[in-house]
Parts: sequence; C-alpha cells; structure tokens
Amino acid sequence: MSKDVSWVHAPCRAIDTQAAKAARQRQDQLTKPQGSLGRLEEMAIRLAGMQGTASPSVDPVQILQFVSDHGVAAEGVSCFPQEVTIQMLHNIARGGAAVSVMAEAIGARMEIFDVGIATDPGPVEGVISARLGAGSGNIAHEAAMTEDQLATALDLGRTAVERALDKGARLIVCGEMGIGNTTPATALSCALLGLKPQELTGPGTGLNPEGVAHKTQVVARALALHAAAEQSPLELLRRLGGFDTAASTGAFIAAAQHGLPILVDGFIISSAALAAVLISPDVRHWMLFSHRSAEPGHRRMMEALDGDPYLDLGLRLGEATGAAAVVPLLRLACTIHQKMATFGEAGVSEA
Repeated sequence: MSKDVSWVHAPCRAIDTQAAKAARQRQDQLTKPQGSLGRLEEMAIRLAGMQGTASPSVDPVQILQFVSDHGVAAEGVSCFPQEVTIQMLHNIARGGAAVSVMAEAIGARMEIFDVGIATDPGPVEGVISARLGAGSGNIAHEAAMTEDQLATALDLGRTAVERALDKGARLIVCGEMGIGNTTPATALSCALLGLKPQELTGPGTGLNPEGVAHKTQVVARALALHAAAEQSPLELLRRLGGFDTAASTGAFIAAAQHGLPILVDGFIISSAALAAVLISPDVRHWMLFSHRSAEPGHRRMMEALDGDPYLDLGLRLGEATGAAAVVPLLRLACTIHQKMATFGEAGVSEA
C-alpha cells in the first residue's frame, strides 16, 4: 500500500491480570453468594483488568459515529433509497436519531463523521467532514476502496481514538449509518470466516424473503469477483468492506494498542471487529460484546469471536444503539463493585 499501515500490527497493551485477580477477590468478599450477580460481576472484573485499577469506570464514554454510502446499494439490496443516508446524517446531528437520543440519555460524547456520503452535504454543524469519496465502490463489480482510501480510513479511526483519549475517554463505541451497509458487512465477514453467503445474509432493513435471496446472490457475486485476490484481512477489508467498517477497524486496533476498552455494537460493527482481530489477534482481549443482533448471521460472527453478548433485545438498527443500551449495565456493575460492602465491613457471616 502506498500509505503506511504498518501501525496496525504494533503490539496491543497487555491486560493487567493482577488487577483482574484483585477484582475477582473483591467480588468474592462482597455480601452475596459468590457469582450470584452473574455477568455484572464479570463486567467489573473485565474492566478492572483492562483499566488496571481496583475501581473500574466506563465514564467518559465516547461514541464514534461513521456515516457513509456504499456503491453496492445500486444492486437493490436495501428497502430504503440511498438518499436516506444524507437525511439521516442531518437527523443524527440534530439529535433526532435513536443513537442521538440514547447518547444524550446515557451522557456519552459522540463524534459524527461523514466518511463518504454519495452527495457531499457541505458543512453540517456537529459533523466532521472526513470524506474518502462519494461512497465506496460497488463490491459486485469492483473493489470497495483504493489502498489510499483504506489507509486513510484506518488512520481516521486511530486519530479519533487518540482524540478521545486526550479527552479522558474510558470506553469507546463505534457506530455506523449508511444505506446498503449490511451487504458489504456480510460479504466481508463471509470472506474473513470462509462462510457461504447463505450462512450470513439476512434482511437488513427489512427485506422480504425474495429480497434476502437477491441480496444473497449479490454477496455471492462479490465473493466470486474477489476470490482470486490476495486474501489477507487488510486486502479483504479493502475489497469488500466500507469506509465506515474500515474506520471502525482502525479505531478498534488503536484502542487496544492504547489500552482503551471497546464495547462492540451489532452486525455491521462486528464485521469490523472480525477484521481487527484477524489483523491483530490481541485486539480481542479489549472487546466487550454489547448485544446479539436480530440479523441472523450475527450469531456466527459471535461464535468466531468467542463473544457472548450481554443483551438480546431483538435490535437490528445499528448506529451503536445496542452498545448504548449496555452502558448503564456497565456503570451499574462498576458501582456495585466499588460501593457494595464486604462481609467484614458489614459484619455479616460468610458461608
């Protein structure tokens, strides 16, 4: 690649196993039967190890919202027209989208990026223009992006994480919005995992069975077109991903390198998580998985990542909404861990 992407292979920070051990010991001393708070205990222990502290916290939470268009939308793989992407960009920026409302409700900071909407929206208040082009290439006919575009997208995610760290972020979430983006996410995941399109393709925005069958054929055409190419995760991301996915991949790798916990959203962002882990396996240690998407292929992606999502609410919107829904649970887990009395402190007899 003409731009340097060697940074993605730099080592990730190690998890502080001693801090995690100390957190588990504290959990075992709290006034409850051991393990009785289930995954709330696990959340606190994982975060303690990631943050290297006996008092883990998720605040401040930083959401990175990457908005882009996808050339494969021209194949009729979505129920919605492509102009919805630019309309939703404005909606997110104005505070009217689900993720906007949720971010405000949970007190999370959100940066919104135009990484390549088909029509240049010009200056939009609250939106960072980081356009890589007028949408990615149609993966059924060409590569999604050039080498320079991929390198720039990865670096965009990295610099966004570094900016979040400068502002004190302790948890990073990536979101996405772009009509047609479940198709490149599906194609990329199929290629990364060696799965057939029928195993991962789902309804996305609400396709009927005929629409899903057509979408499956489009994914199959894309996989066949790029089958003879180099099969490294980076090259598959360049050929089959989207600008949003590539930026999220860069953000995940950078977060793990800097020791910043990652809360992974649903189907599309999980394709970025897959790419990040296959590029740099130790990134996996820094990931928490928020929810199980209603998109049927998500279960296979979680199996590949050894991920056990915290929630299963039938969500399939994207935009980081599933991850946002989990933040209050993570906060609760940290508060319990810090403030609940031990048997000794409370004068309660142990088992």
